[in-house]
Amino acid sequence: MDAQAWYLRTSKLALALAIIRSKPADKSSREYTEHLARVVSRQESKWRSKVEALEAEVLLLRQKLLLSRICAEPFKNGECLKPQFSTQESSTSEKTSTMLEDSGCDLSNEQPTEPLETPQPSQENCPLTPFPPLPIKDRHGAMPQNPLSSHVQFLQRLLELKSWTESGNLKTDLSQLENDYSVVSDSVLQLLDGLITFYTNPKIPFSRFWKEAVGTLARLFSDCYLGNHIRQKCSKKLEEFEKTLLQVILTNNHIDRFQVQHYISQNLVTLGSCSLLRKSLVSLLLTEVNNFADDLETISQVQASYDVMRYENIFFLLWVLEQLLQKETEEGNTSTLRHDDPEIQKFLQKHDKTIFHLSDAFPLFSFYFWRLGILFNSVETETVENNSLP
Repeated sequence: MDAQAWYLRTSKLALALAIIRSKPADKSSREYTEHLARVVSRQESKWRSKVEALEAEVLLLRQKLLLSRICAEPFKNGECLKPQFSTQESSTSEKTSTMLEDSGCDLSNEQPTEPLETPQPSQENCPLTPFPPLPIKDRHGAMPQNPLSSHVQFLQRLLELKSWTESGNLKTDLSQLENDYSVVSDSVLQLLDGLITFYTNPKIPFSRFWKEAVGTLARLFSDCYLGNHIRQKCSKKLEEFEKTLLQVILTNNHIDRFQVQHYISQNLVTLGSCSLLRKSLVSLLLTEVNNFADDLETISQVQASYDVMRYENIFFLLWVLEQLLQKETEEGNTSTLRHDDPEIQKFLQKHDKTIFHLSDAFPLFSFYFWRLGILFNSVETETVENNSLP
């Protein structure tokens, strides 16, 4: 017996003897052991909650620190960071409509009751970019109503600050902040975890926040530097989120499910608007469509019954695929979707055969299948034409 096994066995024996010797007279050893286990479990749960709250607060402080460093970078060379307001509608919070004249990096939790006057730009006095502070905790120690809102706001401000500092002659060398950018990946992972939890059992009516959160992710991955930076660390969690959305659509059997299906389908299209995410998303969608087509062919051959709700649900995935392929054709992207992808190859190889076998029994599905084939060929034609240009 090695030392570790001996130590574990001795510890268990000592614990058992301690329980037997300290148990009350009106309880058996088993009852007293179960009571102690419940007490320890409650204490562990309390400590776990405290640790999670502290970790969340540390992450928020790291977010503020990174924003402050990005804001301070242009001033190291004596440059002035002028405010340029984004035309895109932002923010998850009602309060963000009132922009405060600060760097966006103030660590205080108090907001001024009146907006500050914007100083006139000059060589000696440069206005700073306006941002309200990130919501850490209020004075009573409570977290914001939706803890994910801080991550969404942080990512939105990061994108805007990056855009502002790269405009004109202002340049922030983000490579110098490489070691600090783990906070971006951590924020994305936290946001994806929250989105997966929500969409596993989505609630109607949907808050506008969830749509903004997905849109922020798409914008983040669309940014060349940020997207490549977080892709490796977050790719598995992102794929889990995409698969969660697909399964919610496919497995939902509620009578009033169509509002949920439509909303989630729109979120998938939003994710697919990012060319970096489109390839993997199309592959996941085609996996489900190809498998469903195989099932329908088997059903058609043996004249068996089929799940009507699953048949109805698959059309939402077909619609999402159609939207993504149309976007690919419009953008003329020659590298996102290539026919060497196994799922695309499988789809194209069985395309004509599937339509022939299913056109009588499942005409609507066959029609959609045919339309997708046309779009894939259109993407391929666009790719060949672009590659043949001098």
